[in-house]
Amino acid sequence: MKNINKLIRYIFLIAVVSQSACLDDTLDKSPKLSFSESNAFQSFQSTQAYAMGFYGVFEGYEPWRDLLNSEFNADFIMDNENIFGSDWVWNRINVPTSSDAWDFSTIRRINLMLANIDNSEMTELEIDHWRSVGRFFRAYDYFTKISKYGDVPWIDKVVSDTDEEILYASRTPRDEVASNILADLIYAEENILEPGTNNVLENTIGVDAVRALISRFGLFEGTWRKYHGLGDSDKYLTACVQASEKLIEDHPTLHSNYDEVFNSEDLSGVSGILFYKQYELGIIDHGLPFYNRNNSWDLSKKAVDMYLLKDGQTRWTSPLFDGDHNAFDEFRNRDRRLYYTVLPPYNVDKVVGDVADFEYTGIAADREYIDLMMTISDDKHKYLPARQTGGLNVLHTSPHFKDYNIGEAFFATRTGYQVFKYYNRITDIQHEGINDAPIFRMGEVLVNYAEAKWELGQFDQTVADLSINKLRERGDVSPMVVANIGADFDPTRDQDINPVLWEIRRERAIELMAEPFRFDDLRRWKKMDYAAEKKLGRWIVGSDYDNQIPIDNGASEGYIYYSNNEIFKEGPSFPDYYYLYPIPSNQIVLNPNIEQNPGWE
Repeated sequence: MKNINKLIRYIFLIAVVSQSACLDDTLDKSPKLSFSESNAFQSFQSTQAYAMGFYGVFEGYEPWRDLLNSEFNADFIMDNENIFGSDWVWNRINVPTSSDAWDFSTIRRINLMLANIDNSEMTELEIDHWRSVGRFFRAYDYFTKISKYGDVPWIDKVVSDTDEEILYASRTPRDEVASNILADLIYAEENILEPGTNNVLENTIGVDAVRALISRFGLFEGTWRKYHGLGDSDKYLTACVQASEKLIEDHPTLHSNYDEVFNSEDLSGVSGILFYKQYELGIIDHGLPFYNRNNSWDLSKKAVDMYLLKDGQTRWTSPLFDGDHNAFDEFRNRDRRLYYTVLPPYNVDKVVGDVADFEYTGIAADREYIDLMMTISDDKHKYLPARQTGGLNVLHTSPHFKDYNIGEAFFATRTGYQVFKYYNRITDIQHEGINDAPIFRMGEVLVNYAEAKWELGQFDQTVADLSINKLRERGDVSPMVVANIGADFDPTRDQDINPVLWEIRRERAIELMAEPFRFDDLRRWKKMDYAAEKKLGRWIVGSDYDNQIPIDNGASEGYIYYSNNEIFKEGPSFPDYYYLYPIPSNQIVLNPNIEQNPGWE
C-alpha cells in the first residue's frame, strides 16, 4: 500500500508541474492549451492534482543540509566543517538582494485555487475541503514569513499586473497577519476531510496536521508576543492548548522506540505520527543517512548536559552520574534518547585485510554501549560499531576526532559528540535513504502543550503526566514531579527562568534535539545570548591526541574549544534588531512602500 500511494502522489506531482506551467502561461491571455484556469478546478481529481504542488513546502530529509542549517546559529549544534562560528552570532549577516522566504508565488497559487473552486462542479463538502487545504498552506507560508520578518503584506486574492493597490501595498501589521493565519487554520480544522475518505489520498493534510500546525504556530506566536512585548499572547497560547488537547485525546500513546520515529522505512500507522513525508527507492529518496556519517554535525557539551539521568535528576545533582572526564562514564545511566542522538563511545579492533570486519578488544568496558545498543536497537538501525554506507568500513573507535587522524574518514567529530540521530542501515546504497520523515508528530505537540500551559499559568502535575512524563517514560527516565522542582534542581539554570519552566524547556530541547527548532526557540524566547556562549566539546587530555585538538583557554587538559583565535577576540553578541530578518533589498527597490526592518537600514 505504501508503494502504491507513493506512486499515485508521484504521478500527481508530475501532473501539477505541467499544469502549473500551463496556468502561468494563460492567466492573462486566452488559453492556448486545453488545461487552463477556467477548467483546472472543475473536478475533485483535477483540484487534488493541483493541490499536490503545495506539498513541496515539506522538505523532509532533502536537501539534507537544510535540515540543520539554522541550528548552527543556536547553542546546541556545531558545523564541524566550519569553525568560524555562526554569521548571526558574529554579526556577519548582510541584507540579501533576494530570499526564498520573501516570495509570494506559493501564496499566489493558493489564492488562484481559492478564487476558482466556487465555480466548479464539486459538492459544497468537496469545495470546503479544498478551501481548507488552501487556507492551511497559506497559513503555513505566512507563519514562516512573520516568524522571520514580522510585518508582511497580507494577500488573499489573485493579484494581476495592474493591481497597483496590492502590488505597491505596505507591510500588513503582524497583529492582522497573525490573526488571519489563526482564522485560516480554524476554518481548515472545521472543514477539512480526512485522508482516505471521500477520495482524499492517504497521508495528505487532515485534521491532525491542521491541529499540529495550530499547536506549533500558537506556541510560537504566543511566546514571541510575550517575550518581545507585543501583547495579546494568551489568544495564541490558548489556541495551542486547545488544539494540543484534542490531539492528546485522539493520540494517547507514543511509539515506544524514539529512534524509529526518524529511521523507519514506513511511518504509516505508527503511533504518534500525525503527518509524514514518504520516500521510496527509485521514486523519491534522500541522502541523509549517508551524510549523517560524513563529518557534518556535532552537538555541544551544553546539549549533552541537558540529558537527565535515569533517576530524573540532572548530571549536576544525580548520584548516578559518574563524571565527564571519560566518555564511557559520561554516557552511563542517561536518558535513552541520548544514545539514539549522539554516537556512543566504544572501541573494537581491526581485522587485518578486511575493513568491513572487527574483533572485540577483550576489554569489557570497550563494549559497554555495543551491548546496550543490542538491547534497544537492531541491525537495521543503531547496532555498534557504526559503519560507512554499504557496510564497507567499520568505525573502530568512538569518539573519532577529525583532527586526530586514525585513518578513517567518516564519523569524524570535533566536539566529540557526533550527531547519530539519522543513522540507519535500512538501505546501504549511498545517497539513497528511504526512511520516512516525520513532519508533524506527537512528541512536538506534547512539549508545545506543556510550555503553553505554563505560560498561561496552568501547568501542574496533571499536565506534566499528560505531556512530559510520556516522553520521559519512552526515554526510560523517572517522571517529573512538579512539587520537587526547586531553585536548586539545576544549579546551572538561567536564573531569570522559573525552575519549572526551565525543566519544560529542557524536555523540549531533548525531544527535539538535532531537529530544526532550537534557533527559532531562542528567538521567540529572546534568549539568543545562549548562542553566544562557547560551544565546548568533551573533556580530553591534550597529550592523548598529540596536542592536535584545541582545549579551552589553551590548557593541557579540559574541554575542547575551537574558537581560541584572534578572529574572535572581541567576543560574540546578538543585537536586538537581529531577532527579525532583513527584508531583501530588491523588494524595497520594487516597492518603495516596503520599509526595511529597524536596524537593517
